This record gives sequence, C-alpha cells and structure tokens, in this order.
Amino acid sequence: MRVDTTGKISLDHIYTQPDPRAYFGTLRGLGYTIPDLAKPFFAELIGEYRDVRDVSIPTVLDIGCSYGINAALLRCDTTMKELYDRYGDAEDADRGELLAGDRELVDSHDRLKRTRFLGLDASYQALEYALQAGFIDGAMHADLEARDPTPHERERLAGVDLVISTGCVGYVTERTISRIVAVHGGRKPWMAHFVLRMFPFDPVTEVLAEAGYETVRHEGVFKQRRFATPEEQSLVLDRLAGIDVDPRGLETDGWFYAELFVSRPRDGGGRVFT
Repeated sequence: MRVDTTGKISLDHIYTQPDPRAYFGTLRGLGYTIPDLAKPFFAELIGEYRDVRDVSIPTVLDIGCSYGINAALLRCDTTMKELYDRYGDAEDADRGELLAGDRELVDSHDRLKRTRFLGLDASYQALEYALQAGFIDGAMHADLEARDPTPHERERLAGVDLVISTGCVGYVTERTISRIVAVHGGRKPWMAHFVLRMFPFDPVTEVLAEAGYETVRHEGVFKQRRFATPEEQSLVLDRLAGIDVDPRGLETDGWFYAELFVSRPRDGGGRVFT
C-alpha cells in the first residue's frame, strides 16, 4: 500500500466513489471507530451551545465530512456498526436504492431537525452523496488550505455555530481554521476537534488564541483505527518519536490514537468536558 507524506497509508480512493460502500468496506476491516467515540461529545456540545446561546437550530460545520458520517450518527442516532452492516449488506443495490434508503432513515429519525449540518470536504463525490442522502443540509467543496473562501463561501461560513472534525487535522491545518474564524467577526463558533497524536495541535491552538479562544484538551485518548501494515505503524512510531510523544501502551499496541480539543471564545460561556 502507498503511504503519504505523514506515514499513513493513502486511502484517497475510498473518498472519491459515488457511494460510501468502499469507504465502509475498507474502514470496517481497520476497526475505524472514532466517529462512535466522538458522537456523545459532539451531542453534548451542540446541546450546550443551544442552551447557552439560545439558538434553537444550531448550524454545525463538519470539516472533512466525507460521506456525512458524523452527521448521520448524530442525526439518525445510529452507530458505525449499524452503518457498516447497512452498506455491507447492500452489495447488489444501485446508488439510487442506497440513497432512497438513506433518505428514509433520515426522515424516520430527524423529523424535528434540531441541528443543521454543513459539510466541508475536498471530495465532490462524497459531498454529493451526503447531501443527496440528507445526512447534511449543505455542502462546501473547497480546499481552504490553498485559498481564501469566496464571497459566497464566506457568507455560508459566517452562519456556522459550531465546528467539528474527526481526524482531518494534520491534513487540514491552522490555515483552514483561521480562514473559517476570520469570516465571523464578533460571533465566533465553538469548536471540537479529534486529532491524531501524531499531529501537534499547538499551531491551531495558537491561531485560535490570537482570535480570542481558549482551548482545553480533554483527558484521555480515543482509538481511531488499527494500523493497516507494519510499515505504517513503524513510520508513525518514528513520527511520534520525532515530536517527543510516548507511544508505549498506545500506538505500540497497533492502533492510531486521537485526543479531543475543545475551543470556545473566551467570552462564549459553557463548561469544559471532564
């Protein structure tokens, strides 16, 4: 398997298919679980924002949303196992049948629509599926690492209340985060990012601090997925050694691990996860 510049195997191909079957088929074999672990934290933060800011239907931006997985888990109160089974059992279905079933799932669980989801991703195919399935309410096909948002994108980003991610930080850097924050003026969104331990979050923390945020790291670590090959594990262990992160009992046991960072404007209210 080809590895990218970070030492991780390249899984680009599973994000550019017309439906998520390759995504779930590949990641199921690697025990990909971080969206399940993130779900209760995102749900709590959304609920807290709703109460503190008195916003009945907050808008959540999911950076690197791919096929809208975080939104599907939250919106449909489902699990990764249920989604793995759902798409794994649909080998003979065509794309239209998959979409119809997903829209039915969304309609049966999210009649109140108490949260609006906006997906940001570099994969047009994944965004298109997530939008047509009803997992997300809006899609932004943009690479904010490479450029500033357009006027239309700025208008959409300015309406965002919370920003979440599960594993894109490292590929997405402080450049994207700072561009998202810059469109908001005085009303800045709350944020929660699950970040692999191989990617220092300090550059993002510093950019957010300059913009008036306080960032807190949640206690503990969270499994993301198993290493796909011994080479991938070896390269990641080398990277961790280079940034003085101790992998013993974690990455040495064969798994990627992430940490949770929650950032709020210093005057934004709310409480810190414990």
